[in-house]
Amino acid sequence: MMDFTIAIVGRPNVGKSTLFNRLIGKRAALVDDTPGVTRDFREGEAFLGDRSIAVLDTAGMDFSGSGELESGIWRVTERALDLSDACIFLFDARCGILPADHEIAAILRRASKPIILAANKCEGSAGVAGQLDAHEFGLGAPIALSAEHGEGIHDLLDAVGDAILVKAGNGHANAEGTEPQTDESCKPLRIAVVGRPNAGKSSLINRMLGDDRLVTGSQPGTTRDAIAIPAEWFGSKVLIHDTAGMRKRSRITERVEKLSVADALGAVRFAETVILLLDAAIPLEVQDLRIADLAEQEGRPVVIAINKWDTVKDRKHRFAAIRERLDDRLPNIRGAPAVCVSALTGEGLQDVHRAVLQISSIWNRRVSTGQLNRWLEEMTINHPPPAVRGKPIRFRYMTQAKTRPPSFVAMCSHPRHVPTGYRRYLKNGLRQSFGFEGTPIRIFLRSQSEKNPFAPKSR
Repeated sequence: MMDFTIAIVGRPNVGKSTLFNRLIGKRAALVDDTPGVTRDFREGEAFLGDRSIAVLDTAGMDFSGSGELESGIWRVTERALDLSDACIFLFDARCGILPADHEIAAILRRASKPIILAANKCEGSAGVAGQLDAHEFGLGAPIALSAEHGEGIHDLLDAVGDAILVKAGNGHANAEGTEPQTDESCKPLRIAVVGRPNAGKSSLINRMLGDDRLVTGSQPGTTRDAIAIPAEWFGSKVLIHDTAGMRKRSRITERVEKLSVADALGAVRFAETVILLLDAAIPLEVQDLRIADLAEQEGRPVVIAINKWDTVKDRKHRFAAIRERLDDRLPNIRGAPAVCVSALTGEGLQDVHRAVLQISSIWNRRVSTGQLNRWLEEMTINHPPPAVRGKPIRFRYMTQAKTRPPSFVAMCSHPRHVPTGYRRYLKNGLRQSFGFEGTPIRIFLRSQSEKNPFAPKSR
């Protein structure tokens, strides 16, 4: 566990996310010229020598608005400051010092934490005047850097190291100066919460965490970054990804939204379980089915969570209608657990937790080769495969090649001529016989003349 946390704060569009990506060594945060891309704070890990530190990328501190979204961003940014041991106050040296910078400096002074003043965009000579003006903050000489080009990063890390030594001198750091030992085998379960805009994804995660960690609001598209949050949820270690709402591709015009959706898709690929959040107040739409189908194509198990259930009156019929349409339109994950929840009241959260653990266990399930071959013999006797040009298709044996998702290799004659309907028959049989309800299944057919079952295969 990291024993030092530093937050990057400043006005919108001064390069906080670019610096965050530079410090952690990868492009984790969305970066665009549009101000206000970052809204929730994101956490990453940076290294200073042999010591790892937590870096928080925060939303731009904008004093011009007072609406619901602005209030939510302020609340989350203040939370990031509370969690940090020090902060990097980043300003745009090319723009010079603005009144908002003075307001931020005043807020940081009241926080009574070490402040590292950093002047960004100092490549060339365009930022010299801004660097000189920054002395009026009374926070010492600014560190000149260029987050985009990597200039001045070593000087910044030296200042961070000094802040760590200050904390160690106050007796807060680990006595040996090393990280405490952790059990690496106990890895958190990776969960992605996906859905259409304004389905309540961030509100649900806040309720799961028991903390206003994410910015929420009635305005669709509040979340932009796919934020990963480590947590302990009903005793289970999890890493929860809050993702941007996914609209139809034809409706996405802004570059930032395109980046946000791409980030959300990356979170689905990274996840081990996907929670598809539906809005109970709106009938199941085509886009919900497309998102679920995307998770299935990526081989991820899906838990259907129907949010805003506290507003539904005819609950029994509404649930039955949603369940029927899901099973009809998503046969590849037929039987996926569906749970009714309310992010407002907390109703159904434990049911979601149980469903996530259950579907994750199924996703990791392995069936012995002996069981599979006895099952395959019974299936082919009950329903023999059709003949090809008068010659029967014969199945020799089947084995499970891997889990996550459960994938099977079946050796047979004429694999390319096995009809799609018969493949579906085998998939449904596996699902029913071995309890693979709700998780994607892969079956690869190979000719008995091919020796390597892991070579390129017919699906």
